[in-house]
Amino acid sequence: MTKLAIITGASRGLGKNSALALADKGINVLFTYHQNKTAAEDVVDAIQQKGQKAFAIQLDTRDVGAFEAFSSQLGVILEREFGRSDVDYLLNNAGTGVHASLESTTYDELEDMLAIHVKGPFFLTQTLLPFMKNGGHIVNISSGLARFSLPGSGAYAMAKGAVEVMTRYMAKEFASRQIRVNTLAPGAIATDFRGGNVRDNQQMNQMVSSITALGRVGEADDIGNAVAMLLSENSGWITGQRIEASGGMFL
Repeated sequence: MTKLAIITGASRGLGKNSALALADKGINVLFTYHQNKTAAEDVVDAIQQKGQKAFAIQLDTRDVGAFEAFSSQLGVILEREFGRSDVDYLLNNAGTGVHASLESTTYDELEDMLAIHVKGPFFLTQTLLPFMKNGGHIVNISSGLARFSLPGSGAYAMAKGAVEVMTRYMAKEFASRQIRVNTLAPGAIATDFRGGNVRDNQQMNQMVSSITALGRVGEADDIGNAVAMLLSENSGWITGQRIEASGGMFL
C-alpha cells in the first residue's frame, strides 16, 4: 500500500515543500491549512501532477477544541479519499514566529507561541495516535534557535525548546508501538516566515551566509528533502533525536 503522510500547515513554506518532496518519493499527502484555501488547492494540484493523491483540510492547530471534530472528519476522508483507516507519517510543521525582546514580549505573544508550537502539536499528536500505523514515524519541527541565541527570538525559541523535550518523551512512550519520533530543526530559511526577512533582506541574507559553514541561507527545498530523508525506511533506527538542517550555522 502507498504510504500516507499527514502534514500540518502545508499550504506554503516548509510544509508545502515537504509535501512536494514526499510526493516525489511516491507518498500520498493529507495536509492542513490555516486560512488560504486557494494556496492549499494549488498544493493539492501540484501533488496530483506528481502522480500522488492529496487532500487539504482547514484547521487552526491552536484550536485544541477543534481536534475531536477534526478526528471524526479525518476518519471519513481517509476511507473516502485514500481507501484506508490509518496513516504512516505525521509531520507537525504548522507554526509562526514573533520578533520581540524578552523585555517587551507580551503575555498574549508568549501564549500564542506556546499554543501553536507546543500545545497544538502535543494534543494533535495525542488525537491522531489511534490513526498512526504501528511502525510509523512522527517528525516535529523545531528551530536552530533552540540551540543558538539571537536577540528578539526568545519566546519562539522557548516554545521550540519545549518541542525538542516533547519529542524525546514521545519517542520513549510510543516505542511500544515501534513508532519513531524525531525533531528536525531548520536554520534560517528563505521563505515568507517573519515577513520574508531572511529571503528579502539583503543585509540579513549576507549575515546568515557569513555564519553558515556552507556559505548561504537555506532554501525551503533543503528542508523538504530533509523531511523526505527522515520519513523513509532508511531512517528506521533513528528515534528520539534532534537533527539540525542549518547548513552549519554557528558551528
